Amino acid sequence: MSAMILMMSRPHAARSRGRVSPKVVITAGIAAALLAGCSASQAATATVSAPGTLVAPTMPEALAAPADQVVLLRARATGFQVYTCKPKPEDAAIVEWSLKAPEAELTDDAGKVIGKHYAGPAWESVDGSKVVGKKKAQADAPEAGAIPWLLVMATSSEGAGIMAGVKAIQRVDTHGGKAPVDGCDAAHAGAESRVPYTATYYFHGSR
Repeated sequence: MSAMILMMSRPHAARSRGRVSPKVVITAGIAAALLAGCSASQAATATVSAPGTLVAPTMPEALAAPADQVVLLRARATGFQVYTCKPKPEDAAIVEWSLKAPEAELTDDAGKVIGKHYAGPAWESVDGSKVVGKKKAQADAPEAGAIPWLLVMATSSEGAGIMAGVKAIQRVDTHGGKAPVDGCDAAHAGAESRVPYTATYYFHGSR
């Protein structure tokens, strides 16, 4: 199969004292910066070793995909990490932001929408195929305020398209997406915050 080149959430929460809407908290002021991108020195990049063939990005060893797998596709995600203000499971007296789900579009190099990313976590292609995964490892992002880089292993898949063959997913080049540092307290339990983020996902499968 020819490789497709296409251009992804640990819950992170903080107790807070700020004033927020009782319904929805929108983290503002960073969406434009996310879309503008960041310094190339902070980005993990993929190089083409042969026409249509992607090489996995340079990653911390803990985030490396299995050696017997190759990059099947790459996708750029643009959207939100959605958090809910709720009590901690282990201590209901503490209220904090907890990750609810990602909501993002997946695009290729030309900016064409080729899929979506949502709760599961799941990645779904426009060809109808879908993969669901579970986090195996994570590492802090080089950029302050960005959600971590991840290695996610597939737990299930469906359909006959490109996602059906995915065994591992790497999330890199993350910008934004972290939970707010304020706005969550007992008075705002149930409030929601949609934090803009971008990331690049590398999808790996069998040779």
